[in-house]
Amino acid sequence: MDNMLNPDTGDYTGTRTKGLENAAQMRLKTPLGSWLFNAAIGSRLHQLPRKDTEQTRALAEQYAFQALQPLVTDGRATAVNVTATQTRTGWIDLVVRITEASGQVATFEHPVKVS
Repeated sequence: MDNMLNPDTGDYTGTRTKGLENAAQMRLKTPLGSWLFNAAIGSRLHQLPRKDTEQTRALAEQYAFQALQPLVTDGRATAVNVTATQTRTGWIDLVVRITEASGQVATFEHPVKVS
């Protein structure tokens, strides 16, 4: 069991998790290629254009899906779904839904600043 990470602050929430939420958060927050121990872990979300457009939201979905796909490839998850929404100006909120190999579904939001 791991300490749960808050996607907004990166701090611990005070709760515990057995799911893949932390693995997913780390993959989304880490720029692709920057992690010392495995350059394949991370996302390209930091490369998003700093414009709040439909195209940027589509790119955010694509980049997040690419970052999370290895969870399916290595067998820890059976499916990953990412949807980008805009609930506040200058931010894209990624709604991530991961179906774990055990059948449990983890759903969380990951905010991305775009302006």
